[in-house]
Amino acid sequence: MKKNIITSLMASVMLLATACQTNPVTGKKDVMFMSESQEIALGKEADPQIVAQFGLYEDPNLQRFINEKGQQMAQISHRNNLNYEFKIVDSPVINAFAVPGGYVYFTRGIMAHFNNEAQFAGVLGHEIGHITARHSAQQQSKSILAQGGLLLGMILSPTVAQYGQEVSQGLGLLMLKYGRDAERESDRLGVEYSTKIGYDAKEMADFFTTLQRKQEESGQALPSFLSSHPDPGDRYTTVNQLAAEEKKKQNLTNAQINRNSYLKMIDGLIYGEDPKQGFVENSVFYHPVLKFQYTMPTNWGYQNSPQQVQMGPKDGSAVMILTLAPGANLQEAAQQAMQRYQLQPTESKQVTVNGLPALAVVADPQQQQQQQQQQQQPLRTLTYFIQHGENIYSLMGITTVPNFNSYFQVFSGSMQSFRELSDPDKLNRQPERIKIVTVSQGTSLAQALRNNKVPDARMNELAVLNGMELNDQVQAGTMIKVIGK
Repeated sequence: MKKNIITSLMASVMLLATACQTNPVTGKKDVMFMSESQEIALGKEADPQIVAQFGLYEDPNLQRFINEKGQQMAQISHRNNLNYEFKIVDSPVINAFAVPGGYVYFTRGIMAHFNNEAQFAGVLGHEIGHITARHSAQQQSKSILAQGGLLLGMILSPTVAQYGQEVSQGLGLLMLKYGRDAERESDRLGVEYSTKIGYDAKEMADFFTTLQRKQEESGQALPSFLSSHPDPGDRYTTVNQLAAEEKKKQNLTNAQINRNSYLKMIDGLIYGEDPKQGFVENSVFYHPVLKFQYTMPTNWGYQNSPQQVQMGPKDGSAVMILTLAPGANLQEAAQQAMQRYQLQPTESKQVTVNGLPALAVVADPQQQQQQQQQQQQPLRTLTYFIQHGENIYSLMGITTVPNFNSYFQVFSGSMQSFRELSDPDKLNRQPERIKIVTVSQGTSLAQALRNNKVPDARMNELAVLNGMELNDQVQAGTMIKVIGK
């Protein structure tokens, strides 16, 4: 027994020794169970799933801009050997994130809230910093991605809400939470990298203020690169100090901000939800392109992406997910879904939903999945597979077995409301867009917005969007953002 213990200890020491790798930024040894080649492979595997999840924003000029600045910054980074890719994804959420191996994504929502190139460059450097310092790889060394059977692969989450959140992100990569030390290091690298390519890094500190105001305005969770981070006030002060030091260190006498060139570039950018991807009004979800609608459960929140719509109550006790279901017919679609999510049907019934053929299926996780839940309460699902035109839609409701009976009517009521969309007003709905206007005479931001017919109810929203206060004075010739069709 003693020999076995010694052998085991030696094996553990050898494993740790092989897992210790030199951090490219700090030069110190880090425990890392992922090689650089594995990092790159993980990024290559994740990228098409992320693009499929959100879709790329269709603006060649903006895509070219992020790629040019990203490649320029990557070359002066601590890991310029990687083949970096930079993309703007079609999501209104204000976020930016990186995955191992050199993949960086900005949403159109965050692009709308930058007010100059320097703010953009600071956040770009911050995300590249997560890659160069191997923060995302370190996180993945601690948390292995669920690959097959993603939906029910996340049942170890303590609540259905967390479980549903993981599903909504497609990959856990998008919701990586970095520690405070990692965030401080990425802030420092964001300052260093953006300064090295000629930008005024203190603008990044101003953007953190915009993010904080946006969070306070909406009451929504902070984006991943701001949540669980150092205190925003301390962070603002620290980044300003780092920016001044870095500018002096690099002898940068003419740091770029480039406000007007950036604003001109985002003129016409879609702002908020794009109706063609689906939108909600009075608890009804409408999809003008696919021409369907259904009623969401009362007081449920939702998250929409090109691949799916996820809905749930605030207490996280249930989740409902709408997706397209592959299959030549309803039975084949149901069978594939059961296999994919490792579900065992307990009841199945052919039904009609507002004239559309459908199949209703009650199913539980397979025995292996149930065993994986350990101490968690077992789950149960109700899924309606609905044929509409050439598509089959899956509406899956998920909750715990004890809650299933109480949620059954909620699930089925929403699913049975699915119908063809024919209202011309909803079918022809156009998105809001950023419009850049030039102030004709010196005045307050509030007055400038009123002059451009911004309603009072949206004044604070537009102030945050412009990175200003309503009582700030704007000079004649200043460009500002307003919202139009």
